[in-house]
Amino acid sequence: MSAGERADTLPSTAPHRPRWVETLVLLARSPMAVASGLVLTAVVAAALLAGRISPHDPVEPSVDDRLQAPSGEHWFGTDELGRDVFSRVLAGAEVSLRVGAVAVGISLAAGVLIGLLAGYYRRWVDDVLMRVMDVVFAFPALLMAIAVLAILGRGSTNAMIAIGIVYTPIFARITRASVLSVREEVYVRAARSAGAGDVRIVARHVLPNVTAPIIVQTSVSLAFAILSEAALSFVGLGTQPPDPSWGRMLSEGRGFLEQAWWMAVFPGAAIFLTVLAFNVLGDVLRDVLDPRQRAAMKGTAKGSGG
Repeated sequence: MSAGERADTLPSTAPHRPRWVETLVLLARSPMAVASGLVLTAVVAAALLAGRISPHDPVEPSVDDRLQAPSGEHWFGTDELGRDVFSRVLAGAEVSLRVGAVAVGISLAAGVLIGLLAGYYRRWVDDVLMRVMDVVFAFPALLMAIAVLAILGRGSTNAMIAIGIVYTPIFARITRASVLSVREEVYVRAARSAGAGDVRIVARHVLPNVTAPIIVQTSVSLAFAILSEAALSFVGLGTQPPDPSWGRMLSEGRGFLEQAWWMAVFPGAAIFLTVLAFNVLGDVLRDVLDPRQRAAMKGTAKGSGG
């Protein structure tokens, strides 16, 4: 058999793409993921560039311009103090995203650590940590955040801490459940029998295999953290004036719904679109990162491509 004939008989192997590249490709093929990604990109860009692209000072009052309807000069109108609503919505995006991101970061770090310890060591460690999480989780989220703020005081910084504490049990439960299903896998037992330490096993074998549900929960928790910040600011416990916040703007605009509807409608629309985009992205991520759904999506993509 010639060399050419032998080459023809060898199985053709396509280059294997990294998992994260494959995930991005599947997300790019989902119209819902693309739409939510575009919305979130616009919100993040508005938050980062608010100081440069705002047409007016978001906190400077102007009595002569108070309660003006949307126009070419003031795209979203003005509030009762003459402040430009469009500029305040842009500035509020920075506040809402910052509070949401930091709060979720706190709950993510604390919850994942607690879930890893509880799921890996089990026994009394599991009992103590998860009973504490059960106590925190037993309280309604908003009421728990208000209770924490009653102790720490008002302000956006304390709101981050309060929201982070409230959502820690969710990450702890999800991480623990995933660790329980992974800790007895063959590769974990092999690493343990080879003499690997607990820290090495958790860092190299357990944590990488439980990240999928954590990523999905992060996206969903960002949506709820933004809603929680808006609710706390609405009741006066979150961001304090004159700093703009979407929740604070809703609270200020509720008394002017009949004569200045734009004061509440535009910040409300910003909250709605941002939270919806995070939730939709979380739903798509859940499908993409689930092994069965992932295989079905890849099969559909191959079928349509063929």
